[in-house]
Amino acid sequence: MVTKNQIKLIKSLHQKKYRKVHQLFIAEGYKVIQELLASDFTLESLYCTETLDFSVDDNRMVKVSNDDMKKMSALSSTSNCLAVFHCGKELALSFDNLVVALDDVRDPGNLGTIIRLCDWFGIKHLICSSETVDIYNPKVVQATMGSITRVNVVYGDLLELLSSRGGGIPVFGTFMNGRNIYQEKLPTRGVIVMGNEANGISPIIESHVDQRLTIPRFGDLQQTESLNVAMATSIILSEFKRSSL
Repeated sequence: MVTKNQIKLIKSLHQKKYRKVHQLFIAEGYKVIQELLASDFTLESLYCTETLDFSVDDNRMVKVSNDDMKKMSALSSTSNCLAVFHCGKELALSFDNLVVALDDVRDPGNLGTIIRLCDWFGIKHLICSSETVDIYNPKVVQATMGSITRVNVVYGDLLELLSSRGGGIPVFGTFMNGRNIYQEKLPTRGVIVMGNEANGISPIIESHVDQRLTIPRFGDLQQTESLNVAMATSIILSEFKRSSL
């Protein structure tokens, strides 16, 4: 049976400051939990409203009621299972291949989707500015659908992280007035910066961009203001990978 203190702890992990204090995060849903169990992440505890085959020690699994699960869940649509994991350690950055960098991306769904895209397109390292939404936000974890286990996400001062790449590695930025990405010869190595949902790439980071790229609009009226950052990332990564074939 789940205790009140356990419920209190899990609810506190909905907030970044308590995730940082306890170095724990929550994951919900069978697929996401299975992916995390099969990775290097360490399980703390597992809560289920029904018997599920997770192949974990019985002392790690707790049967809970639907009402208690609703109290613990961070999602609007409650799952039948929730797990608490220890936060992972950031690995050393490598600029040997393409790297994606996020400049103040705030929406959890966007970050989670971008992590999935990095996984899909074989991007091993994702750089996030300190202001970018926390990777262990429950909605981010959910949106990654397990890709959180295969992409190294590093947080810090974006300018310092970009400066650590060494010489000869170009930085690409996405702008409305950049060069048409479909007409560019794109390398297999470099950093691709994606900007904030409302403001794009910040001026300080823009000043360190070597090449400005854009995804051209094809609509007759040309009135669409911009693309969602996750949508734009999918197109940008697809073009970089297509050029490498």
